[in-house]
Amino acid sequence: MPSGILIVDKPRDWTSFDVVAKLRRIYAERRVGHSGTLDPLATGVLAVFLGRATRAIEFCEADDKEYLVRMRCGLVTDTQDITGNVIRAEGGDVSSEELAELLPEFTGPQTQIPPMYSAVKMGGKKLYELARQGRQVERRPREIEIKTLELLGREDGDFILRAVCSKGTYIRTLCHDMGERLGCGAVMSGLRRTRAGSFSIAEAVTIEKVIKAAERGSAESLLRHVDSVFMAYPAVTVDAEGEKRCRNGNDIPIELDKDGLYRVYNGEGAFLMLGSYRQGFLFTEKSFFEV
Repeated sequence: MPSGILIVDKPRDWTSFDVVAKLRRIYAERRVGHSGTLDPLATGVLAVFLGRATRAIEFCEADDKEYLVRMRCGLVTDTQDITGNVIRAEGGDVSSEELAELLPEFTGPQTQIPPMYSAVKMGGKKLYELARQGRQVERRPREIEIKTLELLGREDGDFILRAVCSKGTYIRTLCHDMGERLGCGAVMSGLRRTRAGSFSIAEAVTIEKVIKAAERGSAESLLRHVDSVFMAYPAVTVDAEGEKRCRNGNDIPIELDKDGLYRVYNGEGAFLMLGSYRQGFLFTEKSFFEV
């Protein structure tokens, strides 16, 4: 059974679920999920987890994300991006200098109100479901952090920005809020995710490449091993008795240098689990062997 991580370069006009559904068919694997949803308008890095590797998703969801952003001034829509219904259209005569001066105000820890067209749930319903019914509800501000925000240039009237941000940041809302601050309105006209945690666009593959690999019977060669998520932690190898205890869910007595998290392997180099070491024992944080 296939197990691993596929870094997909998500095409425009596909939902993140479209990608998951396609890969379920290609790999004939029911257990497929992703970390970090991308809007249909967006392209770029979408980390997709297959098989037993889906157990690692929770460890990646809080990772920082990096984006190339296209921002168009002089326009306000109900979705805060170029695909929405126009609410207001204005001149949008903003200079690069004016925008550059504004960016520090939107850099650092801050609060952000999620857009109505989002998957945030309120009262058991997703906001976009309420928005499609023409309803507006009050949303709670969320704590986010814009770690980097820089102006790279201008192209076809759009400003090109680079943003590095925390989990839960809506780039659409960032563009909208900056447009309001500039007094002319703005929308996100394009978005490309170039990094999600340790996953970069340099290693991403297109859906077309996956399809062609599947036709050759080599689609599994595109998968990244799940232990790559945990490379920040030291590795430890256990003997046959330690592996048996691991597979039975028991703690493993072992002498290690210090307490903390470890990547745990068997004697053949197979990744068994992310383990937590304390008081002379390795405990299972999350197992990754097939059962």
